[in-house]
Amino acid sequence: MADARSVLRAAGLRKNYRSGDATLEVLRGVDLAIAPGESVSIRGESGSGKSTLLNLLAGLDRPDAGEIFWSAESTAKLTLGELTARRGRFLGMVFQAYYLIPEIDTLANVLMGARMLGSPTAAQRERAAALLQRVGLADRAHHVPAHLSGGERQRVAVARALMNRPPLLLADEPTGNLDERTGDEVIALLLQVCAEENTALALVTHNAAHAAKTQRQLFLHQGRWRD
Repeated sequence: MADARSVLRAAGLRKNYRSGDATLEVLRGVDLAIAPGESVSIRGESGSGKSTLLNLLAGLDRPDAGEIFWSAESTAKLTLGELTARRGRFLGMVFQAYYLIPEIDTLANVLMGARMLGSPTAAQRERAAALLQRVGLADRAHHVPAHLSGGERQRVAVARALMNRPPLLLADEPTGNLDERTGDEVIALLLQVCAEENTALALVTHNAAHAAKTQRQLFLHQGRWRD
């Protein structure tokens, strides 16, 4: 287990769900530590607990047992309001579905990360424009999502996730809706931009080739890490 220098640390995570009269053990004592700027991939069969783990790490759900630390601060000590506010500054998320707001343009979607913390400043607007430039979409700044391809939408989602300069980015099957070539491009972009920003990355993926591009590869099997 890593020390306080880890950007993310989880110890003994357990999560159960009820299924009729039975209890389904999804996570069975998972430990995890990610260093600042490190890229880690998480693979596993369907139902192995990958998305459940990511939801716990993001503070979107609470573990039944175990503890999660964001930059050495236990999330168990945070109220729901404190957790929400801390999340907005600590981590960004990229999902399989892009979750862009259809009525607003690309630049405004990227700025949504900043809006969650208050009214965007001029510096934040410059940051959003620079991120769009970085992901190759400067010329799409005023296009609504319906006028973008799937790969372009996911690039916008990556830019939005990095808007607040979070130390950690969580990506849950970010290429699941993309064709192979576009998916490869998005993964390459994600890894490169995170490296440039010194943002740690936890990537949940079913794609072994994508997982191999991260600095460390983990495999979840029946709620535990498999050697």
